Amino acid sequence: MALIVQKFGGTSVGSTEKIKAVARRVMKVQKQGNQMVVVLSAMAGETDRLVALANDIQRIPNRREMDMLLSTGEQVTIALFAMAVKEAGMEAISLLGDQVAIHTDNMHTRARIRNIDTGSIRKHLDSGKIVVIAGFQGVDDEGDITTLGRGGSDTTAVALAAALGADACEIFTDVDGVYTTDPNICRQARKIDKISYDEMLELASLGAKVLDIRSVGLAKRYRVPLHVRSTFSENEGTWVVEEDKIMESMLVSGITYNRNEARITIKKVPDQPGIAAKIFLPISDAGILVDMIIQNTREGHLTDMTFTVMRNDYARAMEILKQVAEDIGAESVTGDQSIVKVSIVGVGMRNHSGIASTMFQIMAKEGINIMMISTSEIKVSCVIAEKYAELAVRALHDAFALDKENLPVEEE
Repeated sequence: MALIVQKFGGTSVGSTEKIKAVARRVMKVQKQGNQMVVVLSAMAGETDRLVALANDIQRIPNRREMDMLLSTGEQVTIALFAMAVKEAGMEAISLLGDQVAIHTDNMHTRARIRNIDTGSIRKHLDSGKIVVIAGFQGVDDEGDITTLGRGGSDTTAVALAAALGADACEIFTDVDGVYTTDPNICRQARKIDKISYDEMLELASLGAKVLDIRSVGLAKRYRVPLHVRSTFSENEGTWVVEEDKIMESMLVSGITYNRNEARITIKKVPDQPGIAAKIFLPISDAGILVDMIIQNTREGHLTDMTFTVMRNDYARAMEILKQVAEDIGAESVTGDQSIVKVSIVGVGMRNHSGIASTMFQIMAKEGINIMMISTSEIKVSCVIAEKYAELAVRALHDAFALDKENLPVEEE
């Protein structure tokens, strides 16, 4: 007997017919002798609808009340799912985050899970029930409902799998796994059978939307095997697991891109101690995340500081930095929202040189200018003009032959 946690996203439970289909799928696995914990998101579009309602009522919705409102979406789906199971003659029980209880901090709308009480879940599992739990939500020390932010149902599922010591955590979605790149851009994109936690973390942070980055971090920390697969197919998906020697011998596993980037440059900044802090502290205090940073030295003890932020933070960042520039005596602040970050990812980069130079050569061959470069142990990212995004992705995918099954290469 295995204990399996399965999570189904909003598109998977977008109608009563789809909920019934998901229930049949879960019951089939339970009939094979497995204990089943099911985590559900709100029906597709429901969270957006609730957010719109809140915005109609209050200009800046109160975060505590937003959590009260948004948590209702999952309550609907888990109740309907439990009804579908019972209608089919089997037993299920639906539980909200505070009923489980999934304990979180009190950061409303973006709470983090602290611990989970598993006693009631195990009791219901031992009695033969399918346990259906609302994703995306928990409860703080004051007894208030909290939500985990977008993608929080993935995190709920992995946290439950870790707490229960589950044999696997399956994330069902509308795609059949993790691909070498976006199939909508590159027809040659290939589904990856197995990928390491570190590679998936990089892909998630760089724009891949298959898994929420927090869920992958949790899975890595607690060694939870993750299986990303399609709700609408019985085919095997992609397993996210600890890396092995086969993975280490691959040059590149995937290519991703992120259009939600903007570039900002502060020109002729005084080159002296403490200036960087004066630039980035106000940005940090405003809750704006800074990604890539480049500093170019000028004559006369001056420098240009260039960095990227999320595009939806661009206007706010520019407003803050114009004041900062005035305060520190910089010449001007300029920005560009028509950029994209293209990245190659692979644990094989640890053992092989020349991968970055190959990427740069491909860009040059295609006439694509590289504005910024960032690297880590297993990734190389380049900021380029947004109009070249698709060309760059396809060219890199071809250059690293990702349309073919990766063959191990000898270590250097």
